[in-house]
Formats: sequence, structure tokens, C-alpha cells
Amino acid sequence: MCKGGRVVSVEVCPVHKSEVKGLAAVLGRAFYDDPVMRWMLPDEAHRQRALARMFATMTRHHFLSGGSSEVAYRQDRIGAAALWDPPGRWRQTPLEELRMMPGFARAFGRHFTRGKQVAELMKKHHPQEPHWYLAVIGSDPTVRGGGFGQALMRSRLDRVDAEHAPAYLESSNPDNVPYYLRFGFEITGEIELPDNGPVMTAMWRRAR
Repeated sequence: MCKGGRVVSVEVCPVHKSEVKGLAAVLGRAFYDDPVMRWMLPDEAHRQRALARMFATMTRHHFLSGGSSEVAYRQDRIGAAALWDPPGRWRQTPLEELRMMPGFARAFGRHFTRGKQVAELMKKHHPQEPHWYLAVIGSDPTVRGGGFGQALMRSRLDRVDAEHAPAYLESSNPDNVPYYLRFGFEITGEIELPDNGPVMTAMWRRAR
């Protein structure tokens, strides 16, 4: 089925096109209570569906072609996913942005401007040095604490270290910062969202 290591019966696999819908549903549930996602999509009744559409759009039109994103399985069920960009590929191409626009418009609706604001702020603060970029990682709340996230982090960071490369992420939830610190990331700054929005934490992992 795939190649990957096993951590407490969790299998890590590259993302395939057939898994996009399941992956997006998992990430939609994972980020439902995320502070930044609540700010971008304040309508609780529609947030989960909108998030699933957003993550499906991102994966289908950008991350799939990069070949570096992964899902974590247990007993043929996706429990978590991580969307990574390899060095030099974090910025979406104009064609990718064009293809993603309809999906984003449907996902955000009248809150489209907020989604665009977050994207522009993230680009503004993004480091220019070549690096691996962890754009998204999340576990289904029903399996959280079951080793899915750890398996995904370890799988990709092993390759990062083999390449002696740095890595970067933005944590959209302050509760998750200690988790990333345990994997060697360090806090390098904050990204403040407008209109009294939440703060994202920029984190950098030095090459090893």
C-alpha cells in the first residue's frame, strides 16, 4: 500500500489523490476549534464543512504535486495528516492560486477577505532561506494522543535531518507551541491578525 515507518501501529504514507477527501475531512475536524480558524470562519454551523473544502482545495491544487505530504493510518483509517512543502516550493504559483480561487471562495464565502488577510500576512513573514515548510498538521479529535501526530512529525523530520536542512511552521494555536518545541522548533516571532484577531507563532528548526 505504501512505504513508511510504524509507531505504535500507526502507518505513515504519502498522500494520494484518492485520499484527498478523507484527509480534508480529518483536518476539518482537527481545526474546528483552532483560534485562527474560528477568527476566519466564525460561523460554527458551517466551519467544519468550510475547512474541509479549504484543505481539499489546498491539497488537490498545490500539495499533491509537491509529493511531500503524508497521512497517518491505523487499521485503514486516516487519523491525521501533514501538508509539507520541500525547500523552494512553499510559495504557490500563479496557476495554482488561480485553480484554488473557486474552492476558497466557496469555503470562505462572505469571510473571504479574512482568509486572504491571513494568507498575505503569512507570506510577508515567511523566511526566505531554503527550508522545509510544515504548512498544516492535524489529528482527528477522536484519535488525538494516539501517536498519529508524532509519527507524522518523525517521518518527515527524519528526511529533513538527513538533508541537513532547516524547517519552518506557524502555530495557529498557542496550546500547540510546547509540542513543536519538543521536536526542536524554536519561537522566532509572532504574526498578529487584524481586528483584534489571534496571534500565530512563527517557529524555526535549525539544520542538524
